[in-house]
Amino acid sequence: MTGRLGRVCRIAAVLLVAVACQSVPARASGPFPGATARGSGVVTWAAGADRLGEGTADSAYRLVLHTSVGGSDLRIRLSNAFGDRPLTLDSVYAGLQSEGAALRPGSNRRLTFDGARTVTVPAGAVAWSDPLPGKVPAAVNLVVSLHTPDAAGPATGHGMAMQTSYLARGDHTAEAGAANWTGTTGSWWYLDAVSVRPPNAATGAVAVLGDSITDGWQSTTDLNRRWPDYLARRLGGAGTAVQGVADEGISGNKVLADGAGQSALHRLDRDVLSQPGVRTVFLFEGVNDLKAHTGVTAADLIAGYREILRRAHAAGKCVVVATVGPFEGWSEWDPVGEAVRQDVNRFIRTSGEFDAVTDFDRTLRSPYVRERILPFFDNGDHLHPNDKGMQALADSVDPGSLDCAR
Repeated sequence: MTGRLGRVCRIAAVLLVAVACQSVPARASGPFPGATARGSGVVTWAAGADRLGEGTADSAYRLVLHTSVGGSDLRIRLSNAFGDRPLTLDSVYAGLQSEGAALRPGSNRRLTFDGARTVTVPAGAVAWSDPLPGKVPAAVNLVVSLHTPDAAGPATGHGMAMQTSYLARGDHTAEAGAANWTGTTGSWWYLDAVSVRPPNAATGAVAVLGDSITDGWQSTTDLNRRWPDYLARRLGGAGTAVQGVADEGISGNKVLADGAGQSALHRLDRDVLSQPGVRTVFLFEGVNDLKAHTGVTAADLIAGYREILRRAHAAGKCVVVATVGPFEGWSEWDPVGEAVRQDVNRFIRTSGEFDAVTDFDRTLRSPYVRERILPFFDNGDHLHPNDKGMQALADSVDPGSLDCAR
C-alpha cells in the first residue's frame, strides 16, 4: 500500500490503533458470498453489520424496523458476516407491527430461501430470501421474526438500533401474539437489509454511510427520528426517483480505522455498494477520525474520502458528501482536531470532486460560536443533535441532489 492511505496505516500502527490496513482494498472488490442478485428491487431498510456478542441456541428474535419506500416482493438479507461457523435459521417470518411484539392479524407470513424453510448462511456470507408476494407499505413498522436452533460463536447484527425488538426462547416466529415474546433487545440480530420492488421501475435508493449521528444516537427511541428517517419522509413527498433510504450508520465509526465497526473503507462494499437499487452514496463521516488524537491529518482523511468516491463511481454510484459538524464542548475536542475539521470542510466545499455537497456544519453550528453546535439542536453532549437537530439535517438535504445517474 502506497500514498496517503499507506501513511494512515503506518500512523495507526505506531499508535497501536486497530486499523485494518490489509483490508482496505486498492480497488473495488468483487461480490462477497451471497451478494445481491440481479433484479432484487430497491433497499427499503438497512443497518450496518458488526459483531454482536455471542449467538445462543434455540433463540428467537422479533425485529422491528421501519420501511422507507413501499412495494411488493419483499426480500430480507440475513448476515453472518462476523460469524466463525455456519449460521442456520430454521424459521423466518415477516409481518406488520400492531403494538409491541404483537402483529397485525393475518400479516405474518413465512419467508423461504431457494424454496426451503431453512437456510444455512456460511461464515462471512449473507443470504437473501425469496420474494414474498404482496405489498409492503412505505413508512410502516415491519417485523421480521427468526429462530436459530443451534447458533454459537460470534453473532452478526447492529448494536444500537434505537428501536425496541423482542426475544423468545424456542420457535414462536409463526405466532402473531406477543405472549411468548417476553424479552427485549435494543439491537437487530442477523438481519442487515430489506428490499421491495416499487411500482415505478425507475425508483432508486440512497445509502447513508455514517457514524453515531447517522445511527441516531440521542434521537428518541422507537419513534424513528434518526436524520435518515426524516430524510425518508421528505423523499416520500418530494416526487423524486430516489425514495429508498438505507441507514448505514454505526456509532463510533471511522473512515480510516476499524474499531466501532469496520471502517467506512472496509465495509463500503458489503454495507453500501451491494445494496439493491442504490443510486447514490451519502457520505457523512470523519469526526471520529479527527477527534481520536491518532495523528490523522486533513490530507489523510481527504485521501479516504477520495478512495470512497473512486470506488463508488467505479460501481456506477453518485456520491454526495456532507461537511463534518461542530463539536466544541465534547470531551475530545481540541484546537488541533478543530483545525483538521476546518481544513477538511474547506476541501469538501471547494474541491468540486463530489457529485453534490450538503453543508451539515452550516446547518448545525451556532452563529455566535461556530465551533459549537447550536444549543437548540444540541442534545447536551455538544456533538450529537437532538430530534430537532436530526430533522434540520434532513431538511438541509436537497432531494434533487440524490436523484443522480452516472
